Amino acid sequence: MIAKIIVFIFGSIVGSFLNVCIHRMPKSESVVWPRSHCPKCQKRIPGYDNIPFISYILLKGRCRFCKEKISLRYPLVELLTALLTVALFNRFGLSYSFFLYMVMLWGLIIATFVDIRHRIIPDEVSIGGLIIGFIMVSVKGFAFNPLRYNFHPMLRSLLGIVVGGGIIYLTGVLFDLVYFKWLKKPAINGETESMGGGDVKLLAMIGAFIGWQKALLTFFLAPFLGIVVSIATLIKKNDHTIPYGPFLSFAALVSLFWADKIIQLILPIK
Repeated sequence: MIAKIIVFIFGSIVGSFLNVCIHRMPKSESVVWPRSHCPKCQKRIPGYDNIPFISYILLKGRCRFCKEKISLRYPLVELLTALLTVALFNRFGLSYSFFLYMVMLWGLIIATFVDIRHRIIPDEVSIGGLIIGFIMVSVKGFAFNPLRYNFHPMLRSLLGIVVGGGIIYLTGVLFDLVYFKWLKKPAINGETESMGGGDVKLLAMIGAFIGWQKALLTFFLAPFLGIVVSIATLIKKNDHTIPYGPFLSFAALVSLFWADKIIQLILPIK
C-alpha cells in the first residue's frame, strides 16, 4: 500500500511537469525555462502554489496574484497521470516494463491534451518518443543474456514502428483516393487529407513501445472508441473532423492492458 502511495505521488508530480509540456510545446517554448508562471499576469508561481491537487484546491482554482481562473486541465492531468502510473505499477510491478510503459504513458498524455486543444501532435512527442521507445525496447535484448545480445526485442520494436505508422498511413491514402479522387467529394474544412501526419507518427511511436500486434489492435480499436464523439461533434457542431490522437492513445492503453483478453474474445481458441 505504501509503495502505491509513493507511486501515486510520483505520478502526480510528473503530471505537473506534463502540464508544462502541454502548455508550452505547441508554442515551441522551452519546457525547462523559465520556471512555471501564470499565463495571464506572468508572475512566477511559488513552490507552495505548485503542489499537485492541493494547491488548486487551496487557491480555489484561481491565480494567487491576478485571480485569473486556472484551467481544470491542470489537476485533471495530474490526477490522470497519477492513477495510470499506479495502474502500470499494479500490472508490471517495479520492473523494466513498468518504466518502459511509463515513458509511453507520458507521451500519450501530452499528445492527447495538445491534440484536443490545438489539433496537432508535437514531433517531440511522436518522433522523440519513437526513438526513445526503440532504444528502451532494444536494451531488453541484453536481459536474456548480458554476454549475448538477443535481437528479438529490437526487431519487434522496429516492426511495430513500420506496421503502426504504415497501416494508418496507407488507410488515409486509400480513403483520400476513393473519397476525393474517385467520388469527387469536396474538401472537408478545406482539407483534402483525412489522416494527419501527427497521427501516423503517433501510432508508429506506440508500435515502438508495444510491438506490431498491439499496434495493429490499437489501430482497429481507435475508431470504435471515437465513433460516439465523432457523431456528437457532427450533430452539435456540424464538424466532420475530430482530434484522433486521444483515441489512438486510449486504444493503446486498452491494448497494453487487455490485448490478450480482447483477442481471445474475438478469436476464441477452443
